[in-house]
Amino acid sequence: MKKTILCIMMLAFANLANGSGHHPAQAHSIIKPVADKATVSGADQTEKYLPYLKGKRVGMVVNPSSRIGNKASVDSLKALGINIVKIFGPEHGFRGNASNGADVGDSVDPKTGIPVLSLYGKTSKPAAKDLADIDLMIYDLQDVGARYFTYLATLHRVMEACAENNKEVLILDRPNPNGYMVDGPVLDMKLKSGIGYHPVPIAHGMTVGEYAQMINGEGWMANGVKCKLKVITVAHYKHNMPYILPIPPSPNLNTQQSVLLYPSLCLFEGTVISQGRGTYMPFTVLGNPDLKGQYSFSFTPVGIKGMSETPLWQNQVCYGLDLRNYDIQKLIKGKRINLSWLIEMYKAYPYKERFFDFKQSRQMGDFNKLAGTTDLKDQIIAGKTEEEIRRSWEPKLSEFKQMRKKYLLYP
Repeated sequence: MKKTILCIMMLAFANLANGSGHHPAQAHSIIKPVADKATVSGADQTEKYLPYLKGKRVGMVVNPSSRIGNKASVDSLKALGINIVKIFGPEHGFRGNASNGADVGDSVDPKTGIPVLSLYGKTSKPAAKDLADIDLMIYDLQDVGARYFTYLATLHRVMEACAENNKEVLILDRPNPNGYMVDGPVLDMKLKSGIGYHPVPIAHGMTVGEYAQMINGEGWMANGVKCKLKVITVAHYKHNMPYILPIPPSPNLNTQQSVLLYPSLCLFEGTVISQGRGTYMPFTVLGNPDLKGQYSFSFTPVGIKGMSETPLWQNQVCYGLDLRNYDIQKLIKGKRINLSWLIEMYKAYPYKERFFDFKQSRQMGDFNKLAGTTDLKDQIIAGKTEEEIRRSWEPKLSEFKQMRKKYLLYP
């Protein structure tokens, strides 16, 4: 079954649009899932938690990835008689139509009439008044297994708020599409931010349910509070199983290839190199206008509503790498993020002093916060090899791998 899934994945990758340019019909598209009947998400196992929800006032942290079958989990549970009193939306919003980094306001869901409170705007953590009319909070967001993903900070803040207000959190667990990989420098907590909230490596190899247990168990929340936590586990899941996402986890991770390249390519957000935001192939291409003549492949970022309205190098032709057909099996076999692209692009870029200078553009992030360390930037500039860089991640990476074992729910 595993080989069949991987073959179909590669065939699907080959059918993605080639060359530069934009393809509006492909916005928010994602490779169709191949059903693996042995793997069932926590949300889809309604028989395990519906009786527990009866008679309770329920809040839900959800977005478009929160599904029961082919239907939004909010709609499904409401139809099943569950009293959902409030929805909390993360980055990109409850309906997933906000661009990366854009503030999201509070609203009322027009379909259900349920109030929607944003956790990515003026408020990032539910207040006591927001939880006063809730007995239990459901957390059901598809994660991608990378420290940069802001949903992990949202998870922490929701758990912390619920712990402080004596509310229980029920996690409907989902597979991690990058669950096979535990790699990268462990975050230096001096660089803590919304894209690096805990002392974990870039790729943590855990599901949300496992990660939540780690937040609790390691005492990472304010004043060491503990959250009352219940996890509905994924049936018949293993960390190294290929898992094809049925719904994009965010607007700019709109293909399976982008999801699997994300742990390696998100570092480029702290550089002058575009990762394809402003195209319909984000996180599968890399480029910059100053690389003209060095690479034949090109693309032109433009403003795309709901994905990236003002991307880096907007309306300028970028030259670089096309990774849409990159063999993902190389990453899976190596179980490592790919540093060679970062090393290559730094060497190729002619104006070295600009490469990491995020003051040039509001669309560039702080590379040190993305990397979780000040060392990686210095190592790239110094011309260190990939193996030399990797050695510097020890012993902290091995120590994390050992600590992580305490919280694993799956082999």
